[in-house]
Amino acid sequence: MRNPMNIAVRLSLLAFAILGAAGAHAATTVTPGILKVGMEITYPPFESYDEQKNVVGSDPELARLLAKHLDLKADFVDTKFSNLLLSLNAGHYDAIISGMYITPERQTQAQTIPYAKTGAAIMVLKDSPLKPKVPEDLCGLKIGLEKGTTWVTQFNKLSTDYCVPNNKGAIMVSEFPSAPEVTQALLSGNVQAQVEIDGAAGMIAERTKGRVVISTEHSIYQQTLGIYVKKDNDALYQALLKAFDATKASGEYAALLKKYNLEEPTN
Repeated sequence: MRNPMNIAVRLSLLAFAILGAAGAHAATTVTPGILKVGMEITYPPFESYDEQKNVVGSDPELARLLAKHLDLKADFVDTKFSNLLLSLNAGHYDAIISGMYITPERQTQAQTIPYAKTGAAIMVLKDSPLKPKVPEDLCGLKIGLEKGTTWVTQFNKLSTDYCVPNNKGAIMVSEFPSAPEVTQALLSGNVQAQVEIDGAAGMIAERTKGRVVISTEHSIYQQTLGIYVKKDNDALYQALLKAFDATKASGEYAALLKKYNLEEPTN
């Protein structure tokens, strides 16, 4: 005959485990049962809307994989790139997955999980006499960047440390709210070159039907993309690390990198 006391203890432990698991989701996500992810959904192939208004791209695919392994549903909050970290820390969503490079300054604001490595490309108009191959070729030019990108600081430093001392002219950086607006500025002649992440640059060239071309032969300023989580939400951070490891073990992560021509971070 089974011991009633043992059965009662087991039931209590089971109930505690169930409540604990449910409580973990409720405590570590903005909305119970949902992994809410912030991203600027104007940035193919990383994230964009398709014709049916579905969110598609490498970042939402990764988010859905992570959510699946957490037994959650992924939901996306469209946010201007320059406001992503501010909105994360204001509690508008649980994580950022939005083609955002990991930098020391950003790591002071949130925890990070490296998930891919990529570089940038320089783009110009097809009929432009300018064909910059390396960042130094941008001396004396007016270039367009999306607001909030790490390249602003890099180009300003290049201009101060190299272009001006060598009498090549300063790099004039103009920032725009979104990548499509930078492209429009390039097409209208308001800037002479645009700098974008490799994958996005290829999509821009395709969507402009060849009016914009990539002039660089190799990636510039290679950096690592990261998932961002609030510093005070260590429970979710640890859960995402485990979910990320699960995508690697299942082969889903490798398939995602191959599909979008991304590289696995080396560190």
